[in-house]
Amino acid sequence: MEDDKRFSYFFLGLGIGVGLGVLFAPKSGEETRELLRDKADEGKEYLKRRSEELRESAADALDRSRQALLKQKEQIAAAVEAGKTAYREKVDAGLSASDETGDIIEGV
Repeated sequence: MEDDKRFSYFFLGLGIGVGLGVLFAPKSGEETRELLRDKADEGKEYLKRRSEELRESAADALDRSRQALLKQKEQIAAAVEAGKTAYREKVDAGLSASDETGDIIEGV
């Protein structure tokens, strides 16, 4: 029962608001429709510009991410190569040292 009253009051208020709006409108219907069309077009243009700006900034962020990823990849590859080189040097140094000690032991 209360819900029926609420809906009745809502529609009564809506009707009164529309009526007062029509009575006190500063412009004619045609002028109001033209104004609404112009504002809608301005809104479309704004959204279009904004979406282009967002697309460009997203593309820039993506490019920076790719560049950072490539830089990290290069740094990791360089570190792996440095590790391999250091390992080879240690292994070669170890083999040389064992060869010399092997010769000494064999000569005894």
